[in-house]
Amino acid sequence: MEEILQLFPESIRKMIDNQTLHRRHLLQEIRVRMFHPIELIFDGHAVWLDKTVPDRRDTMHILNRISEFSLYRMEDELREGYVTIEGGHRIGLAGKVNTVNGSVKAIQHIAFFNIRIAKQRIGCASKLMPYLHQKSYFNTLIAGPPQSGKTTLIRDVVRLISSGWGHTAAQKVGIVDERSEIAGSKKGVPQHDVGRRTDVMDACPKAEGMMMMIRSMSPEILAVDEIGSKADVNALMEAINTGVTIICTIHGKDLQELKQRPSLQVLFQANIFQRIVFMDRHQKPGNIRRICTQNGETIPMKTGVFK
Repeated sequence: MEEILQLFPESIRKMIDNQTLHRRHLLQEIRVRMFHPIELIFDGHAVWLDKTVPDRRDTMHILNRISEFSLYRMEDELREGYVTIEGGHRIGLAGKVNTVNGSVKAIQHIAFFNIRIAKQRIGCASKLMPYLHQKSYFNTLIAGPPQSGKTTLIRDVVRLISSGWGHTAAQKVGIVDERSEIAGSKKGVPQHDVGRRTDVMDACPKAEGMMMMIRSMSPEILAVDEIGSKADVNALMEAINTGVTIICTIHGKDLQELKQRPSLQVLFQANIFQRIVFMDRHQKPGNIRRICTQNGETIPMKTGVFK
């Protein structure tokens, strides 16, 4: 949380600190909108800091802190609309978009920030693991809407695979962490516990990073977050053809929706995923709604396993 608090001017920092001190484990997002009260989003409810209204000077302070006083350093992030800071916290940015020949070049006059709090929940995947393994690990897709806990879950899955669990031996895991959210690396060093036998390719495009990781680190399991593009899918297919098992996440609410996406057709046609884990979000992230095969066959879950 300190990585986040230090982004703000002193007066705003104190207000946020006071409002979150005893419930930081419930904090999901901090929404900053120029000339509007700051919004703190907790599990199941939101709190407005009505007396804390950031002006242009405040938002420039935040932006300078995020960029370490070098907007040039953030050129790629400004084009994508988000930046990941130390601790794996992801900050969405919005404002006036600058385009060149119809393509986004950068976001200028940034006036909106969505600070998503990265949380490590050690052990949250413990009871899921037997459903992902039978003599060997299944190629697994973790699907759900935004903020349903996909990244938190895959992080703990990786930790358990890499360190071993029950009577299952630890295996070598490679993370291709394009958005620096799974491992939350700072200068290449993971800030989250991702296991003893895990190697991380940080801030690298997934499509290139997967093959780089396979060539350089020979993982048995490859983990990637938020697949979706055709390039991602092609790289996944190449990786699987080398004998690597894939664990990945994707935005999606149900199997029918996923199967209708053109970019995913090749994966479903090749019957790549033996397990698909669907998550949803009610009062708080982390609810596993269903486990199934890609043919739609539901894998029975023990009652109460995923509370």
